Amino acid sequence: MKLHRLIGIFLLALFLFNFPILSLFNSPKSGPASIFIYLFVAWGFCIGLAAWVLEKRPKDEF
Repeated sequence: MKLHRLIGIFLLALFLFNFPILSLFNSPKSGPASIFIYLFVAWGFCIGLAAWVLEKRPKDEF
């Protein structure tokens, strides 16, 4: 089950860091720092999600 979730996180990261999504934040209207803020937040979200999946314990271990 963890492997399926990690594959899902990988696919989510591919989607978040692909060209069409990145181009939304790299426009002159959104400001020069918006791409860096987006990358930082999206990368942190993917790392946090992976950590949550990997650290999650089964219910019978408590």
